[in-house]
Amino acid sequence: MLHFIKLYFLLFLLCVTNVYGQDFNKEELSYNEFLGYVKKYHPLVKQANLEVSNAQAALMLARGGFDPKIEVDYDQKRFSGTEYYSLLNSSFKIPTWYGIEIKAGFNQTDGRYFNPENRTPQGGLTSLGITVPLGQGLIINERMADVREGKLQLQLSDAQRKLRAIEVLYKASEAYFDWKRSFTEAELYKNYLGFASTRFNGVKQLIELGDSPAIDSVEAGITVRNRQLNLENANLKLVKAKLNLANYLWIEDVPVELEDNVKPEQNLLQTLPETLRTNELAINVNELDGHPKIQSLQTKLSMLEINRQLKANKLLPKANVGYNYLSEPENFDSFRVADYKFNVNFSVPIFLRKERGNLKLAKLKIQDAEYDLSQQRLELKNKISAQQTEIESLRKQKNIIDALVTDYTTMLNSEEKLFSFGESSIFLINSRENNLVNARLSQISIENQYFASNAQLFRILANPD
Repeated sequence: MLHFIKLYFLLFLLCVTNVYGQDFNKEELSYNEFLGYVKKYHPLVKQANLEVSNAQAALMLARGGFDPKIEVDYDQKRFSGTEYYSLLNSSFKIPTWYGIEIKAGFNQTDGRYFNPENRTPQGGLTSLGITVPLGQGLIINERMADVREGKLQLQLSDAQRKLRAIEVLYKASEAYFDWKRSFTEAELYKNYLGFASTRFNGVKQLIELGDSPAIDSVEAGITVRNRQLNLENANLKLVKAKLNLANYLWIEDVPVELEDNVKPEQNLLQTLPETLRTNELAINVNELDGHPKIQSLQTKLSMLEINRQLKANKLLPKANVGYNYLSEPENFDSFRVADYKFNVNFSVPIFLRKERGNLKLAKLKIQDAEYDLSQQRLELKNKISAQQTEIESLRKQKNIIDALVTDYTTMLNSEEKLFSFGESSIFLINSRENNLVNARLSQISIENQYFASNAQLFRILANPD
């Protein structure tokens, strides 16, 4: 039995290792795949999803105002063998949407001392009635407003969820791009350290053969040490970038670190616009109603309108009319018009200053929200246009720097060929190579700016789903 348990445990560990190994122990982690992990597993994205759950709970709470209610009130007094009174009041109330309340009740009174108006027949007294508000509360009331706002809160929470999630995805994208940039720079310095080392060894052989001055070995050695220093610094940046990236990598509830052999996506320039949906055909700056920020402001405006309607309803007088049909339990099915209880409640403030003040404040809040909505529409439109212009500019800069890298490469190759014929020097080769390395670093920097600019447009559009 113990052997079986050990075998089962080993198989379990192998399965877990395979699951995690298939995900990250491979040659390349694409940007699209990385974003998929962040969307599905990152705790802050899950936390953003709680916005909707909170709104659903709030809506359930608001709907509780329309739940039927059972009430029982029993009061009894007995002293020195005498039952002073025994009072039973029970009811079943059903609130309805338009402030109308339906109520069924049963009352029974017994004893020697009680208020005569509470007297009931021996078997008790049943009632069935309705209360109707003819002023405040008929068209809209607190319960109706709470439910309407609860439904709007669902829409608002979905917009807020998107806004919170997009911030996480944007920061995760920055971490991925920083990792890719650090990785590419480290590879660049690694390659040119190899070239410098090969050249240094070649120069030493030429010096031994007497075909090159000894000072060339010093210059070639300086280049090797500079490349070593550059590579060490690049590796440090790469380690820090990988650790920063690990902040966004989760599987279920377990944070995951990248293996040393994992590389960033090589074809990111081609796949990025499709992954982030930032191509111009997918964006219409004149149709922003679906944007989470606009949806959020529109929903808040609708909620303010409900509040305005509620405040306006307060200008009406309170006028409630109630009718209850009364009957003994055994005679409930035989209707008698003369047996009833009827009540009317009416009240209204003389000047309505409080009500009129609240209504004016509600209107001013709506006006303020409308101004904010108009401004946000304009700002979003301009931000999107500006970001598209930046992306197009960086695309042109990328084409220019690519041409420069090609030209510097041609110059370096030509200089090395001349050196092999004895018509050049180590100094010129190093100069050409430094120019090429600087151009490649500029190329990497512009690529990173292009990636970040697309991510910024993705952030502005705020569509994480």
